[in-house]
Amino acid sequence: MQNTQTFERVRDRLLQHPVYQELTSAERVRAFMEHHVFAVWDFMSLLKRLQRELTVTTVPWMPGNEAQYARFINEIVLGEETDEDGQGGYISHFDLYMQAMEEAGADTGPIRSFLNRLEQGGSIAQALEAPEIPASVRQFVETTLEIAIDGKPHQVAAAFFFGREDIIPDMFTHLVRELEEGGKPTDRLLYYLKRHIELDGDEHGPLAERLLAYLCAGDLRREQEALETAERCLESRIKLWDGVREQLAR
Repeated sequence: MQNTQTFERVRDRLLQHPVYQELTSAERVRAFMEHHVFAVWDFMSLLKRLQRELTVTTVPWMPGNEAQYARFINEIVLGEETDEDGQGGYISHFDLYMQAMEEAGADTGPIRSFLNRLEQGGSIAQALEAPEIPASVRQFVETTLEIAIDGKPHQVAAAFFFGREDIIPDMFTHLVRELEEGGKPTDRLLYYLKRHIELDGDEHGPLAERLLAYLCAGDLRREQEALETAERCLESRIKLWDGVREQLAR
């Protein structure tokens, strides 16, 4: 990747964001979750776009060309949509997070209403217009969906790796430490966070990096576009966390 110094500075800003140290009460944790759940949801659009690019999802089925990367994507889909729930069953990570919100007493109304508007045929922009959805959430989801829908494959892979699989283990480790030291976690939230630290750090992150390298194919232009996309995603996450802080200050 070219010109990585700016990217590293943005990454450091995200990892040093003060929001992690400010989740000092149950009320503050609930506010964080009400924002963050939208990021849990929109991750799946990045993943599904990559599944469409790298696996065969058409009928009639035809043999694919990249079994190694198709396997990787299908494994992540399996985990994200039907992971072990820690209680002997299976659950999507989104539904697991919704359970954590309910356990913590967080308001699931905004995300449920948003999904209902989409299900009824509303556009992303229309579904995000509701007054209960903060501007920081709107910009985050719009950024993610624009990349997932219109981005080139290597840009989607950059958002997937740098914006999610690479940063999440470090980001969630900070969060888990602060929650546990403050005595404010919920069991389901901690299970969700620790599961992502384990999967993304040990398995998904290294594979996602290889996938990005494969899609860039050593092309300097693609590498630069991927890095620019990565910076954009991390800046968008910083704005999301800024929105949480604004909510906490009220």
